[in-house]
Amino acid sequence: MKIIQVDNQSGLPKYKQIVQSVEIAIAEKRLLKGNRLPSVNKVSLEFSLSRDTVLLAYDELKKRGIVFAILGKGYYVKSVEFSFEQRFFVLFDELNAFKEDLYTSILEAVDNRAQIDIFFHHFNISMFQKLINESNGNYSKYIIMPTNLAEAAGLIKTLPSNDVYILDQTNPELSDYPAVYQNFINDMFQALVEAKEHLNKYAKLILIFPGFKEPLGMVDGFLQFCHQFSFQQEVLPDFDNCMIQKGDVYIIPNDRHLVKVIEQAKKQGFNLGVEYGIISYNDTPLKKVVENGITTISTDFKAMGTCLIEMIFANQKKQIENKSQLIVRASL
Repeated sequence: MKIIQVDNQSGLPKYKQIVQSVEIAIAEKRLLKGNRLPSVNKVSLEFSLSRDTVLLAYDELKKRGIVFAILGKGYYVKSVEFSFEQRFFVLFDELNAFKEDLYTSILEAVDNRAQIDIFFHHFNISMFQKLINESNGNYSKYIIMPTNLAEAAGLIKTLPSNDVYILDQTNPELSDYPAVYQNFINDMFQALVEAKEHLNKYAKLILIFPGFKEPLGMVDGFLQFCHQFSFQQEVLPDFDNCMIQKGDVYIIPNDRHLVKVIEQAKKQGFNLGVEYGIISYNDTPLKKVVENGITTISTDFKAMGTCLIEMIFANQKKQIENKSQLIVRASL
């Protein structure tokens, strides 16, 4: 990995990007005491910068006691004992029980090696844009959960490209960025295949999918399974004023709809796991005990956060699919 990175799209002044690059390289032990920095001419030519810009950065590092100059030879690392703290910008969609697990795992994996500033866009593109614009150039790393916001990719591309990491959901427009993500098409399809033996006793599969914040890949995986295995199916945008039919299985990404379905079934006197079934998305401790246990499709959010932070500190640029599993309980 190059010692110095300069991004023309960054809001951070170029001389500060050079200073930050050297500090990060020392903090990550890619530059050791006594090592020579890239020459002023080399940095100037590589990034089409004036020599004055590069000299300004190197002089700033000299003032901080981090480097020293030898006339006619160049600049060398003087000290690796300096206070440098990376700052991570973390942008979540919302905070709920499983996202709290994700955030906690990020904090634990960082282990005081960086300052974490967390923000929430609440699926609002105006808020997303505001937070991206205000953070640009002020952080060493950007960890972003873009969800399915249509304009998110364009805004993310205004950030320093080498410092962006995508979390939870990605898409083809963000394929150049390292990510730890869920494959919602495959996760849904494979979970239903695994559950097929249980599903065979039911007549119809119903996915409740409002589409506001739920990943679109869920629908693709659901329909792919139903078509391949000839299950009668339906996709509903909501569950208001609906009656449950015997033999229905509800696949429910949103916990508000989970409550509505269970309440409606009680009104109709139906027994869960017998006359109708439920598969919920994202496991929580409560789902282990509600109605003797709710079957879930769930990824490991703790593993997701740990994996991403390990990737950042190892200077790796990968796209890693976070594994999902089906947890069968009494609701099926």
